[in-house]
Amino acid sequence: MPISPASVSSLDDVIAGMRFGALDVAACSRLGAGPRLRAENQDNLLLIDMDGHAAWLQDQSVQHRRLPGWRPGHARLAVLDGMGGHGHGREAAEAVVGGLLALPPCTTGAELARRLDALHADLQRHFADAPGPRPGTTLTLLELRADDAPLLYHVGDSRLYEITPARATPLTVDHVPATAYAMAGLLGEADWWRQVHGEHRPQIAQAFLLGNAFADPTRLNDPLFELSPLNLPAWLSGLADRRPLALRAGSTYLLATDGLWSCSDPAGWVGQWPQLLAGTLEAATLLRALLAAYEAHPAAFFYPDNVSAILIHVPGTGRDETALPGV
Repeated sequence: MPISPASVSSLDDVIAGMRFGALDVAACSRLGAGPRLRAENQDNLLLIDMDGHAAWLQDQSVQHRRLPGWRPGHARLAVLDGMGGHGHGREAAEAVVGGLLALPPCTTGAELARRLDALHADLQRHFADAPGPRPGTTLTLLELRADDAPLLYHVGDSRLYEITPARATPLTVDHVPATAYAMAGLLGEADWWRQVHGEHRPQIAQAFLLGNAFADPTRLNDPLFELSPLNLPAWLSGLADRRPLALRAGSTYLLATDGLWSCSDPAGWVGQWPQLLAGTLEAATLLRALLAAYEAHPAAFFYPDNVSAILIHVPGTGRDETALPGV
């Protein structure tokens, strides 16, 4: 039986009542920072806790409801960046979130991939008659299983980072032209890192619903193209799009859309994150510190873009590199 979502004024208020087991979770979504803002927030995010309580955006407002029949102890987190340049970006991200709300908890990577690939194809058919080019959205998702390591599913150029006191390490590969060149042997490791993580290049080679330009760079293909050790260069092979991902005690994990690092010096900015997040272990405080630093930079430093982020802090010291199998 469908449940009408209730609109609330604050995402923080909703998350405060959600349960993620041992994990401390905070989230935000906003137009951006500085005097030059986008006309609308085309980002989205989804949080489903271990009791089936869900929070997301609809028409740029926070919604929440309880999902009937949700598997206790299972949770889901995702960020999405609707592609406004292709039209209907916000609507595309909302449509994917709607599909994720209807998606049952997945216990294996194969099941998650099968269901999400099917959702991708269904939404392509749904938007087939929409005016203009086909819309798209990024999707970076963690399926938090109760008794096993989380599952990662990634499409686009949003990212998942692991942040420790020493460094901020990307755990996903951006689906951008530079990655296609690297896969073809036309771009080396140093140049890839410089172009993808050291420069601002708002281009994309694959998005959920949109399709991919990896299989054939001369045309947009309908299916999604999974990046795996079979096609990634050796120096990126550990960052496959669809894989189990152990969360390490004492570490902080950040799922975010690219507005958070769309600036003139992304590598320098991301390099500040470990210091910005030092000294506290509360997820909401960590995220507020990161956003305060983002908003304090000169307006010229950041390019206008929406920003959405979900921050996860895993308790523990991390000194023994302990991996938490589930939540």
